[in-house]
Amino acid sequence: KGANINSIRTKKSIEDCDIVIVKFGEKYKQWNAAYDAGYASALGIPIICIHNKENQHALKEIDAAALAVTENNLQVVQILKYVLSGDI
Repeated sequence: KGANINSIRTKKSIEDCDIVIVKFGEKYKQWNAAYDAGYASALGIPIICIHNKENQHALKEIDAAALAVTENNLQVVQILKYVLSGDI
């Protein structure tokens, strides 16, 4: 039941946000993150995806739906800074 309640919370959070940032870790196949990215894409919410180069092929469909694909958190911060202020 806890997973179902968390799913409600996650869906509500995605519906309320302006941008979804999805991070895929080094060790795990994170299907829940892929699902959340797909849900955001279906709602038309912009996605920024973070993952390493080794997962590039496996995540190609998610990358295609994302407006930006990065390799680390700093790149996401730089993108958000640019989006919000126009500063590079």
